Amino acid sequence: MSRVHNAIKNIKFSIFFYVLFLLAQFFSRKIFLENLGDEFMGLTGTLQSFLKFLNLAELGIGTAIGFSLYKPLLEKNTVKINELISLFGFLYKRIGYFIVGAGVLLSLFFPYIFGTITFSLIIVYFAFYTFLIGLCLNFFFNYHLFLLEADQKNYIITSYSQTLTLIKIIIQCIVVLYYKNFYLWIALELGYSILFSILLRKKVSKEYPWLETNKKVTNSIIKENPDLIKKIKQISVHKFGSFVTNGTDQILIFAFISVESVAFFGNYQLIFSRLIQLINTSFAGTGAGIGNLVAENNNVQIKKVFWEMMTLRFYIAGILLIILQFVVEPFITLWLGDKYILEKSVLFLFLLNMFIMQIRVPVDHFKDAYGLFQDTWAPIVQSVLNLGASILLLQYFGLTGILLGTLIAFTLIILIWRPYFLYKMGFKENVWIYWKGFLKLTASLSLAFYICKYIFSFILTLECNNFYDLILLGIKITCVSILVYTPIIFILNEGFRDVSKRIINLIRKK
Repeated sequence: MSRVHNAIKNIKFSIFFYVLFLLAQFFSRKIFLENLGDEFMGLTGTLQSFLKFLNLAELGIGTAIGFSLYKPLLEKNTVKINELISLFGFLYKRIGYFIVGAGVLLSLFFPYIFGTITFSLIIVYFAFYTFLIGLCLNFFFNYHLFLLEADQKNYIITSYSQTLTLIKIIIQCIVVLYYKNFYLWIALELGYSILFSILLRKKVSKEYPWLETNKKVTNSIIKENPDLIKKIKQISVHKFGSFVTNGTDQILIFAFISVESVAFFGNYQLIFSRLIQLINTSFAGTGAGIGNLVAENNNVQIKKVFWEMMTLRFYIAGILLIILQFVVEPFITLWLGDKYILEKSVLFLFLLNMFIMQIRVPVDHFKDAYGLFQDTWAPIVQSVLNLGASILLLQYFGLTGILLGTLIAFTLIILIWRPYFLYKMGFKENVWIYWKGFLKLTASLSLAFYICKYIFSFILTLECNNFYDLILLGIKITCVSILVYTPIIFILNEGFRDVSKRIINLIRKK
């Protein structure tokens, strides 16, 4: 099957399940906040941030294995695939043991860390160890999912994960409404993790009957893959930078502001992270497809696909940027109430950071496909910039300062350095070729944004008294945004014209 066919299949599954999941999660969030309280939701958010920190021990092994699987999958080299998956499992299980030990050690300090909250420490420990077991299952049992991802079969993971998550959320809502029981809510998280592990393991065995999941890993296998071990060491530094940028916000809010503010911030984060995840899930498999494309070494096709992906991400992120500016605050008001509205500067920075998180993806995918992980200084600088700027600026601007610190790190490392590194070491071209295309895309979005803003100020009524009004507003804004932005980006950018032709041809074939 072609890369495009697999990508389309992934998109179909992803969108269907994720829309259901998204609706369920927003609906359940309101129920949980009303019945369990801001402090409990802030507590679970903080604990999960701690676990993201522990997950740093993964050291980017999954990314390195995925990169290494592209070529043997293309060549159908099952012997090499078995070797890599076995090595992956060998390393992952040892990381799992480390995470268990580190988690137990961290939990010894909970009486000091959570000394000011009103909840019993029993709930804190029960929640933490439940989340910890769920995380460790990934290391001991679920490491095979990287084979599905590298083989562009994310739709299998999506169907299992989202279906079970929907069932879990529905049962949690029932438990909360009728019993208001914290322990049952937490226990359902563990039940989900165990069931997902069992079903996924069975599916992988059925999908790849030749896969030797218990193959013994010897020192010779490790020595035969020196490049892989080198990549793992390089990626580990990148993983650390990613965590500091994306995983420390809630910890900083808990430490410097309050546990309730974690819940307030988490509401905005839920909206933006789920939208980003929806888009990324819809494009699931494109990373593997790009890896496959780079393995074929067709330079002309590689550059063409790169700009198709860049313009498509710019287009989707731009539409979202325009829509969300007008609908996020009315949505939160109707969803949770006025008290959960944060400063407009927080919304503005969430929008900017979300946009950057989208347009960075093509650069990251091609960079990973070329195996370019040796710029280990970049994530270190990104981490220092993000954490240092966030701690400094939150003293003056609160939540806005934390997001501003992230924006500074994003701009210098993700927007400026990474494209330069990709063009120099991967494409081996002058980076000004990238900046010319990037500036044309930026100009297209800027022009569309100001035209839309002008139209909205004269035509649209922005008052929303109920969800029906909000839906109508969203439809109006979406239609205007698409009608304005599409012809502008189509005329000014060749990459968008190419990807439009590709999509039209696929529709005709159907």
